[in-house]
Amino acid sequence: MLDPGIGGSIGGVAAGMMAMRKSAADGHFAISETGGQALLEAFREMAEWVDDNLGKLGHLAQEPQLGSSNGANTMKPFVQQVATDQQGFITMLREFRTSIGDAEKGVRDAMTNYQTIDQGSAQTF
Repeated sequence: MLDPGIGGSIGGVAAGMMAMRKSAADGHFAISETGGQALLEAFREMAEWVDDNLGKLGHLAQEPQLGSSNGANTMKPFVQQVATDQQGFITMLREFRTSIGDAEKGVRDAMTNYQTIDQGSAQTF
């Protein structure tokens, strides 16, 4: 499984969303109302997809019924581990779901930054 710190993994996406939140909170970028609303809608849709699919994927956290052969007994814990260990699919999906909230906060902060910049620019004219 990929290291969660690698940019292409779900863990990397989660780290990027946290960095975006911090950057927006520090005032490093701004987003217009229109752009911000589009991003917020995309985040809501992602969150809904994750919520819907986490319930459907719950069976992956259970030991699979593969039979009682030596091969099956060897594979059972491995299959379950791939879904639930520290870098497991379900673990990463839950982390991603949490990070969507960070991204939404970042977008809201960036929208506030945009309004502040816009008002400041208007006052100079």
